[in-house]
Amino acid sequence: MALMLEVNNLGISFGGLRAVNDFNVSIEKGQLYGLIGPNGAGKTTVFNLLTGVYKPDTGNVVLDGQDITGKKTIEISKAGIARTFQNIRLFKELSVLDNVKAGLHNHHAYSTISGILRLPSYRRVEREMDERAMELLKVFDLDSEAGTLASNLPYGKQRRLEIARAMATDPKLLLLDEPAAGMNPNETQELMDMIRFVRDHFDMTILLIEHDMKLVSGICVELSVLNFGEILAQGATSDVLNDPQVITAYLGE
Repeated sequence: MALMLEVNNLGISFGGLRAVNDFNVSIEKGQLYGLIGPNGAGKTTVFNLLTGVYKPDTGNVVLDGQDITGKKTIEISKAGIARTFQNIRLFKELSVLDNVKAGLHNHHAYSTISGILRLPSYRRVEREMDERAMELLKVFDLDSEAGTLASNLPYGKQRRLEIARAMATDPKLLLLDEPAAGMNPNETQELMDMIRFVRDHFDMTILLIEHDMKLVSGICVELSVLNFGEILAQGATSDVLNDPQVITAYLGE
């Protein structure tokens, strides 16, 4: 199958510390891929490298055939990478609808003058964004709460809204950073179902950081394990989770 993401020898240092060293991964289009490892292993640093928050010292990142290494965050977002965060980052003072519309600005624009004067072009773009945002909210079963402040949603629905906003950017690759953090078992099961739905409904490629091994083993076909910024193991999920090195270094047995 065609590759959506190809990462070669990616690395970065902070001062004298090598935070990520020679990270390599190839992810096929439509794949659900997991990235696991102990706290401080470098997983979120990898996400920050992929999304332009950090610029790598070494290596390159190719998204759907396009080299995006070292590009700015906004350029990478427009190229097709969206992400969520371990600590939910919503515009909590805005409504559910307006949070999703914030993601739509990647592909909808109007001039400053048009916005100030409320010209027909501004009203047309706003109407289009309202319609598209409501479509996405229906997909994530949040349409009935479109006018609710994001801060007033229960925790599980805030997670759902964050993913809906990410999908509003029309990404090719979705990065999920510990989406099950803080969830109870029922919420985690619902999250697993939703991630599968997003993959299937949007034909989405997903890279997932997660500590919940039930979730990882339940939805990820392949895994990479990071330890001290380097790949400890990589391959089919069942093989990786039964690797003695992984059990010792990550599972603490």
